[in-house]
Amino acid sequence: MKLYWHYLFIIIAQSAFGQNIVLEKNTINAMKAEILPNIDGRVIDDPAWKNINSATGFIQQSPDEGQPATERTEVKIMFSNDNLYVAAICYHNNPDKIIISDARRDSPLDDMDSFIFILDTFRDLQNGYAFGTNAAGIEYDAQITKGGEGGSISRRFSTGAGGGYNINWDAAWSVKSFIGDFGWSAEFAIPLKTLRYNSKEDQTWGINFQRVISSNQEKAQWSQISRQFTVNRLLSAGQLVGIKIPSSRSYKFIPYVLGQTNVVSDSSDNSSKDSDLGFDGKINIGSSLTLDVTYNTDFAQAEADEQQINLDRFSLFFPEKRAFFLENAGLFSIGEADRGGSELSMFFSRRIGIGNDGQQIPITAGGRLTGTFSNMRIGLLSMSTKSEEFSIFRVKKEMPNRTFFGAMATNLLNLNSNGYSNQVYALDGQLGIGELAQVDGFVATSNTPDLDNDKAYSYRFRASRNGKQVETVLSYTEIGENFNPEMGFLKRSGGYRKWSGRIFTRLRPDDLFGLLEVRPHTNYDGFWKLDGFHESGKLHIDSHFEFRSGYEFHTGVNFIKEGLLEEFLINSDKQISVPVGIYDEIEGQFYITTPQTKFISLSAMNRIGGFFGGDRFNTRPTLKVRFGDRFNSEFSYNYNSVKLPQGDFKTYLSKARLTYAFSPKMYLQALLQYNNQSGVSSINWRFILQQSAGSGLYIVYNQMEDYDGIPIDSKSKSLILKYSQLFDLR
Repeated sequence: MKLYWHYLFIIIAQSAFGQNIVLEKNTINAMKAEILPNIDGRVIDDPAWKNINSATGFIQQSPDEGQPATERTEVKIMFSNDNLYVAAICYHNNPDKIIISDARRDSPLDDMDSFIFILDTFRDLQNGYAFGTNAAGIEYDAQITKGGEGGSISRRFSTGAGGGYNINWDAAWSVKSFIGDFGWSAEFAIPLKTLRYNSKEDQTWGINFQRVISSNQEKAQWSQISRQFTVNRLLSAGQLVGIKIPSSRSYKFIPYVLGQTNVVSDSSDNSSKDSDLGFDGKINIGSSLTLDVTYNTDFAQAEADEQQINLDRFSLFFPEKRAFFLENAGLFSIGEADRGGSELSMFFSRRIGIGNDGQQIPITAGGRLTGTFSNMRIGLLSMSTKSEEFSIFRVKKEMPNRTFFGAMATNLLNLNSNGYSNQVYALDGQLGIGELAQVDGFVATSNTPDLDNDKAYSYRFRASRNGKQVETVLSYTEIGENFNPEMGFLKRSGGYRKWSGRIFTRLRPDDLFGLLEVRPHTNYDGFWKLDGFHESGKLHIDSHFEFRSGYEFHTGVNFIKEGLLEEFLINSDKQISVPVGIYDEIEGQFYITTPQTKFISLSAMNRIGGFFGGDRFNTRPTLKVRFGDRFNSEFSYNYNSVKLPQGDFKTYLSKARLTYAFSPKMYLQALLQYNNQSGVSSINWRFILQQSAGSGLYIVYNQMEDYDGIPIDSKSKSLILKYSQLFDLR
């Protein structure tokens, strides 16, 4: 631990005496609407916007950081008693070069011409909202937590504890876009009841705008942001002043009806038909608290899980995709995540209503209260199935400069096991140091019948500094052997100690073979059992080369150590097991990607080297093809050729994702997968006609085939028709 405190001292010294980034905070005045705008995207011709001041002067973040944007952008803001209105005029000297690569709601905005703005309505630099669109007028929205420094605007699904950007939050609002000789423009109407804010008569909000100009590979913001951060960083936002709006109350009722047909073709050859109904409700208690209720909850419209290949002995993490659990999910997040997903979460919402085999478990009823009360962030959640009851209490005190302290308690009650219950109690906190550094951590304990609670603990401490050219991170985690978060997720059981470190550099040469940025870096993750046994270790040394053209390639080497105290079955078909032993391996890797703004793009990750005493070759190519803004397709392949002293085997996972958008609110989507490791082929078709966020018509077809040799061993099919209607009862 002496190393940790030495590193922490360095972080504090660098932040206190080193060069921090101090950027001027821009200010824009919001004006009361005298004439309500016609939301059709035609900003220039709308008299409602004629006398509204504009925010201009966008500054490039990339490729030429600090330089004025190559195209002019004007943003105007006004408000009424019911709505916040935002208009963006995105001038372009060649409108034919405007790129629209996707017309689906929440499509990634980095790879096309787009406009996005963020709001920090409490001006706490911790929580906010993002709203965006492209020239096709798609709806893009997200919730920002943890200051917006833990995620990307391209990330579609959250990855567990540590994420600061929830793209799966969907709100009811409207936007329209228009393309003309000048470029393109967009108009937003955000109902005030969609937002949470304090009850003061005069409001000051944090705000920032970002425009992407795809033809120039350009990203520019109104309030300048250093290149190591995204527009989501609330600390870098400007100010929106002059807002005088009433406290908002609203009541929303969303009932649904569902019809379903299931057919199973196996030795039993049975089929069934079913129908159901239920509802969700949302009550805004003032302008800062929200109560969500649900009865007989169903998530038939959610996209199917993506299959994964598992070649180690630890649990797989599957992200949450159900909208009810994703709203305000960041508030309930305490734990640790790596680049592949969560390693430890005190609360993992997939424990509710989803079995270990991925099948739905009916949720009887539930409720959630979230928001701000007496300058404290609070969260209460209670859900019930026929066999289990889940409850959470969360409180969080947020302070200036990314600093907070919080506590959380979870309780799981098994109704079928004579009152069996499991509890977890956790404390977490973060201390911001200057603008670039922070220290954070958590401590937790669990209570489980028949387990020694003296060994049921976990804690983590982390120090980090994210400068323009150098990012450094050092963390230490310890998990007791009996720590058991049954409402959460624990990738490795049995207790361990973990040291992690990261040094990441960003270098931007002035003019060198078209290079935009070079990123040499090294990461280390090491796991030791509590008795000192070295279970896992990985030293990753890599360099990223990003070109102004959009091409990018990475070269790296991995030094890997795996210690096995028990053999594990790595291939069930051939009954190949990895024996007990210590394995020290070296692996090389190479990654390449072509510009993602093109109608066809390719990326591929390749690894080759030692693997559990043998060799492995792994390749993961991905091909994306689009035709205009309507049709998008993505094809990926994950192939492993493994040669071990105990035997050879191959695994492959094929995926195809196809989407046709009839409009931003109506599209057909398909996910086709085959995994030879599990012998399962699956198809998930979804037709979606959205009325508004979370409501509309959903037609879902699922098919799963289990190949146990040839012919097919079993096949299951289901057709689901679901319709939900939003009633705004304000």
